[in-house]
Amino acid sequence: MRFFTWLQDAEAGREHPDPAGAHPSGHSWWQVMCLSGLDYFSTLGYQPAIAVLAAGALAPLATLMLVALTLGAAVPVYRRVAAESPHGQGSIAILEHLLPHWRGKAFVLVLLGFAATDFMITITLSAADASAHILENPFVPEWFHGQRIPITLLLILLLGALFLRGFHEVIGLAVGIVVVYLSLNLVVIAVAVASLISNPAPVDHWWLNLTATHSHPWMMFAVALVVFPKLALGLSGFETGVAVMPQIRNAAGESEASVRARITGTRKLLVTSALTMSLFLVFSSVVTTLLIPSPEFQPGGAANGRALSFLAHGMLGDGFGSAYDLSTILILWFAGASALTGMLNLIPRYLPRYGMAPEWARALRPLVLVLMGIAVVITVLFEASVDAQGAAYATGMLVLMASASVSVAISARRRGRRWRAAGFWSVSGVFLYTTGANVVERPEGIRIAGFFIAGIVVVSLVSRFRRSTELRATSVVLDLAALEIIASASRGSMMRIIAHEPVRFSAARYRHKLEHAKMASHLPADAPVVFIEIKVSDYSDFAQDINVHGIIRHGYKILQAEAPAVPTAIAAISLKIRDETGILPHIYFRWTEEDPILNLLRFVFLGQGEIALLTREVLREAEPRISRRPWVHVG
Repeated sequence: MRFFTWLQDAEAGREHPDPAGAHPSGHSWWQVMCLSGLDYFSTLGYQPAIAVLAAGALAPLATLMLVALTLGAAVPVYRRVAAESPHGQGSIAILEHLLPHWRGKAFVLVLLGFAATDFMITITLSAADASAHILENPFVPEWFHGQRIPITLLLILLLGALFLRGFHEVIGLAVGIVVVYLSLNLVVIAVAVASLISNPAPVDHWWLNLTATHSHPWMMFAVALVVFPKLALGLSGFETGVAVMPQIRNAAGESEASVRARITGTRKLLVTSALTMSLFLVFSSVVTTLLIPSPEFQPGGAANGRALSFLAHGMLGDGFGSAYDLSTILILWFAGASALTGMLNLIPRYLPRYGMAPEWARALRPLVLVLMGIAVVITVLFEASVDAQGAAYATGMLVLMASASVSVAISARRRGRRWRAAGFWSVSGVFLYTTGANVVERPEGIRIAGFFIAGIVVVSLVSRFRRSTELRATSVVLDLAALEIIASASRGSMMRIIAHEPVRFSAARYRHKLEHAKMASHLPADAPVVFIEIKVSDYSDFAQDINVHGIIRHGYKILQAEAPAVPTAIAAISLKIRDETGILPHIYFRWTEEDPILNLLRFVFLGQGEIALLTREVLREAEPRISRRPWVHVG
């Protein structure tokens, strides 16, 4: 019992990214930048080596293209994403708004699959890379070698333990780790640049090699353009940069000024981190390409996946190199923190609201345990291999970036911003090309993402079926006219309600409905009755607030409301009437003539179906005491 109380501890939930968006006890934008930067800045641990492997002597030029894409495309897109989804949902929320009903939900589930691929593989890949850096350090004991999987699993479990303890510790650690890591990288790059200035021979050698291989500048540009998608991991910080938006300090509530403060802080975060990372990427690519022999970058080479670490050991000694390795290990391990924060922000905002996850998925600790369990399974399946997970990581990230650019382009077009829309469509083309090139180069990434998508869809549909007969109303409010109708239609401790489909509103239709109820259910001729009409709003939603309005039409008293599903709305309103007035409603239905399986599917996906049977089932689950349960009559 204590364990379950601890899992659902409300104090822990306050440190969790707030699904309502209000987070007045948050952090400064630069602190949150360090959290998202764990993922972004940690790519310095392997990005320079990837660039040389992909582009050879053209690595600096390919890196410049990546930087141009970062500053000229990714930053403008995500500045717009931040403005249109200030609660950290990212492009997924924009597309959900642009594509309503089940079409939008389907897109959301697919994009959540890619987001899960991106964020979960970030956790496992970064931990695996951290364990690789541990094993490659010259001072590590011999018995560590061959223990890559246990070390990676230990790092993942330690990360989960930190989140189970509390979110404030995560932010504090992120700031310290990022500051130390960037400072050490700055020292290594500065020493390497000074070495090139004092001895420019490597520059001359590189230039001769470059011109001998690529005689024309346009050929250099064309080759760099072809290979730069392989450097796409250098774009990895933008999705997490938006996902951690709720952690930025803002005023309490959701006033316009409060939301604007969060958007401004996020934009500062995105621009500052992009500029910082761009400078580090360009200089690290130059010094590693010029100072490290090409064979060292190949698999098994001393600089493979750790080019700056190679320079740190070679130019500043094993002592400083080990300190650099420790810093790299920490940021790679902790890079999973920004990804885990993104998952903890996205999942509670979508799946429980769709009825596609249990309500406990809104709580921090149970969700952390589930995600850590998935991370352990992924690590074991891929044997903690960085290379085996790299394609899935890049695929998930690039698909999300492409969807972000497409969503802001569609949004700009619908707002009539033609030139802005044209610019975003151009950016979308670049991201779609990059995504396609990556998928063609390493198709295993899309296959891995497919498993995540399939898993989310299957779990979501099963959960939707299991939760379909819950009382799906976040609140029920009766207006003054509705309360007057209820009071006037009550006789003794009984109130009679006739369900009416809001399709035909003629006086003859209401009269026919009343006469049928009197005949089929033997209502007294002079019994006061009220009609209830539920208009289905967005049937793909799971629950919403229900506002009940009272009206008089053709002399008949009517309660009207909108809801995603008719049976759950009628059940919720009848329980609200009971609780507000102490009167036990009697609700009268007529049977339909359709197939029961078809009716069940119509209820789950369209909010309709066999209203009588399903209303009774919802009431049975919501109120176990028969004496307190509203009556359901069917004729």
